[in-house]
Amino acid sequence: MGLKMDGSSKCPVIHGAITTAQKDAGTTNRDWWPNQLNTGILRQSGKSGNPMDLSFDYRLEFQKLDYEGLKSDLRALMTDSQDWWPADYGHYGPFFIRMTWHAAGTYRTGDGRGGGGTGAQRFAPLNSWPDNGNLDKARRLLWPIKKKYGNKISWADLFILTGNVAIESMGGKTFGFSGGREDIWAPEEDIYWGIEQEWLENGRYTGERELENPLAAVQMGLIYVNPEGPDGNPDPLASANDIRETFARMAMNDEETVALTAGGHTFGKAHGAGDANLVGSEPEGAPIEQMGLGWKNAFGKGLGRDTITSGIEGAWTANPIQWDNGYFDLLLGYEWELTKSPAGAYMWKAKNQKEEDMAPDVEDPSIRVPTMMTTADMAMREDPEYFKISQRFHKNPEVFADKFARAWFKLLHRDLGPKSRYIGSEVPSEDLIWQDPIPSGSTSYEIENVKKMIKELDLSVTQLVETAWASASTYRDTDKRGGANGSRIRLLPQRNWEVNKPQELEDILASYEKISSETGASIADVIVLGGNVGIERASGVSLDFTPGRGDAIQEQTDIESFEVLEPIADGFRNYMKDGYTTSPEELLLDKSYMLNLSAPEMTVLIGGLRSLGISATGAGLVTDDQNKLSNDFFVSLLDINTDLIPNGINSFELAKSDKTVSFSRVDLMFASNSELRAIAEVYASDDNETKFINDFISAWTKVMNLDRFDID
Repeated sequence: MGLKMDGSSKCPVIHGAITTAQKDAGTTNRDWWPNQLNTGILRQSGKSGNPMDLSFDYRLEFQKLDYEGLKSDLRALMTDSQDWWPADYGHYGPFFIRMTWHAAGTYRTGDGRGGGGTGAQRFAPLNSWPDNGNLDKARRLLWPIKKKYGNKISWADLFILTGNVAIESMGGKTFGFSGGREDIWAPEEDIYWGIEQEWLENGRYTGERELENPLAAVQMGLIYVNPEGPDGNPDPLASANDIRETFARMAMNDEETVALTAGGHTFGKAHGAGDANLVGSEPEGAPIEQMGLGWKNAFGKGLGRDTITSGIEGAWTANPIQWDNGYFDLLLGYEWELTKSPAGAYMWKAKNQKEEDMAPDVEDPSIRVPTMMTTADMAMREDPEYFKISQRFHKNPEVFADKFARAWFKLLHRDLGPKSRYIGSEVPSEDLIWQDPIPSGSTSYEIENVKKMIKELDLSVTQLVETAWASASTYRDTDKRGGANGSRIRLLPQRNWEVNKPQELEDILASYEKISSETGASIADVIVLGGNVGIERASGVSLDFTPGRGDAIQEQTDIESFEVLEPIADGFRNYMKDGYTTSPEELLLDKSYMLNLSAPEMTVLIGGLRSLGISATGAGLVTDDQNKLSNDFFVSLLDINTDLIPNGINSFELAKSDKTVSFSRVDLMFASNSELRAIAEVYASDDNETKFINDFISAWTKVMNLDRFDID
């Protein structure tokens, strides 16, 4: 099931980001924990929370890492149980798998946010989500190892690698690992996790269980789905519907979903030994003397067999610290009946379970206790499609092991970007379609010859520039997808996107493909060079260009996966689909964030693109010469001293004017918002025309190269 990313979804928030202009944009950390120490003052006036030196390059540091030594230390940790938080069954492996899964599992395809790429689980709200209960102990157990290896391993990489080592230490198969994830140093305040104001509430569905975009989890504070069933309703088929939608929004198909569910639940147990009301505050709300740890448990010993986390109690298999096919043996080999845990959570128990199929007690292996399944597990048996896959995996253990390893690798690396960013000794050699593979491009052709051929085409400056922008601006920094490299603008689905003017685009690309075949330049390079030629023609300034982009083919392009990159709105082109409730100016801010642009870069790009005739609605086109890169847009906009009246959706025109001049809400933002107006005034000033041109070219070149991870 794919995402509905068109205007009909009526998303009330800005494509995944929390913004300040909307009344109910999302629940912030300050809302959850009003007494939380506010360190924001330390990040004012250009101060940064990053303690590392400006010259620090984590990717270089990682390559100095004693990787095998680190893995050896992690393997030793797995069975080096600590008295303050003893390992179930004497092995921390299942605990660390859950930590890793919950670090990576927040990824969502809709906007590329979430995932394990930043080490965000250290910070609110993720460090205190109900679904992350007691993972504060997992992170604390890792501290001695992080301390030992220091700058050479980020928390983000350590969270991911530890899960791999855990699986391997229990006999499981992994597919590989890449390092290179850089830590953040403060909460990611811009991410929209939902509008609910109570943990585990659900206010994100409309109609027939239609989940709000771009969210993936079913309730506030959960990673995926409610294991007890939708909103606690123990209905396996209804749970299957939630699982299928949620896992699709995390880039997983049915086979990968079953593999991950079964593989993850081959290990460990759920914890619901007693009354959940005996569990104290989460880390962000806990007293200062608890030193960053939360969920203090007053039931019994508060740990070991008395642990309370999810409220569900029991292991899934008879061998919870060994990779095997036990999950399917039990799921498919028994009839199951609904029951409740000691904490009152719905779960399922096997009827007439044999003692040899029971699990050991977490503290005393001589004691055998019944296993359990959650409602989400029962979906793997009751849903017809999941059942077929479960049967096939049960009959073919090697197929199951391989599918799990591959799906686990995808889960952990989906937000890392293209394979060219992967580093380390365990990077798989195989190219995977979800990595958006791109063949290497040529650098040996004559750039000036290509530019000469482009100049001879019957294409306007507007066409040259807009085509390059359409190709490059698909990039989003959240998961490093999209961009000009690969020239996927000529492939499905991008070539048919409304914003790209498909009929006009087809003719332009045909000309570019001919130049590519005659010169050896990739079409991707020709597209970017075309934009540069247009800007050089309009400005008289020569632009820097780095060749080497490659051309992907349709077989290397997952159409459904790329559909989520289609712009709902692109304020740079004054484009917006009808019926979307979020304001165009808010959507522009989010797109600028995705393009890693500063406020001045966003501003100068808008002004330059308008001066070159780029506006889907015609709004903001005030210059008489669209073949000249100028600051006319800002000059005209800031000179308005008369009323503006609406003349359509998101469009306004001058009340008193000899000619019809219209502006969009995006255009007007640079006159109405005080911060953006201050920047626009710089570019509108008489002595800053040269600065305007130079800054536009700099920002333009940045966007064209956002996906060039092979260059500095």
